[in-house]
Amino acid sequence: DHGHGIVTFYGHNSQLLVKQGDSVKKRDLIAYSGNSGRSTGAHLHYGTLVNGEHVDPLSFTNKTEEVYSGV
Repeated sequence: DHGHGIVTFYGHNSQLLVKQGDSVKKRDLIAYSGNSGRSTGAHLHYGTLVNGEHVDPLSFTNKTEEVYSGV
């Protein structure tokens, strides 16, 4: 919960590294992605709610040119 009616959520994690109420900052490791259901590999679902309504999470993200480090 980010306050101001904004909530983000992540699905299909294999391990959560933070719990509700923890403070996190940009680039903090918060979870490891996992594989659940009938998927064929590890992946992540990311969603946002604004005042209880689903909103396209891309409206909250910025494209970067960072390269995945494999960490």
